[in-house]
Amino acid sequence: MKPVILPLAERLGREALRRRGISSGLVHTTLGPIHTYDAPGRGDLPATVVLHGLGSAATPFGQVLAHLHRHVRRIVAPDYPGHGFSDLAREKLTPGKLFESVSTALDAKLTEPAVVVGNSLGGALALRYALARPAQVRALVLVSPAGARSSDEEWAAIRTAFAVRSRAQARTFLERLYHRPPWFLPLLLHEFPEALGRPAVRDLLESASNDDAPTPDELAALKMPILFVWGRSERLLPSTHLEYFTRHLPKHAVIEQPEGFGHCPHFDAPLVLARRIVAFARTLAD
Repeated sequence: MKPVILPLAERLGREALRRRGISSGLVHTTLGPIHTYDAPGRGDLPATVVLHGLGSAATPFGQVLAHLHRHVRRIVAPDYPGHGFSDLAREKLTPGKLFESVSTALDAKLTEPAVVVGNSLGGALALRYALARPAQVRALVLVSPAGARSSDEEWAAIRTAFAVRSRAQARTFLERLYHRPPWFLPLLLHEFPEALGRPAVRDLLESASNDDAPTPDELAALKMPILFVWGRSERLLPSTHLEYFTRHLPKHAVIEQPEGFGHCPHFDAPLVLARRIVAFARTLAD
């Protein structure tokens, strides 16, 4: 979910990150090359990965990435196939194919266990990566993550929310993402029917199911430190998803429900989110 007009804002955002020392390039995967921000950081905290949500990209996390860059040893943030600066996938994008592509990129880039931050779909990917590559994950930061097991009615409601075909539907969708919709919201409306109608988004929504979600036993078995953040203004995912994670994540998980955070707190309060990630990373023993 892109918070600014495209494609100019994407290019300007990437250029702004490059000026801050966060370069980007392509990583080759089975689904084709994917665009990835990758840069050595200026701090001593563990390498940090940022995974975005469905229909979004890494660039809207620009302020978060810039702040983290000052504190971590490395920052990595890929655009999924068919998202951001990445080309369309070479075949239909399913959750399994998406994970294969993203994990290939992370495996190629990471030289140490990383703090993996994931928002929405990125949270589901972060969990899957932690289950598949636990030695590569120093800690998890899950921000309004997708990936909870859902009823048929909940799946239908989520798919309906992403079925944006008009400016009115775009307004409704965007208002569900923010804690408080910004003054410039009307400037964004014309982009969203096209952005959320892209093949990668449609393919993922059509193919996702409970078979892709971690089981309660898998969640409970996670050993790495976990910070789970679910804003009190969350309006896109149902409260049953919060209950699912609260019930099944291991007891050592830190669960927070901040005021002023909607589904995408990197839109609402990027520096607050970034500082919380840094503070959490500082609690990790070397």
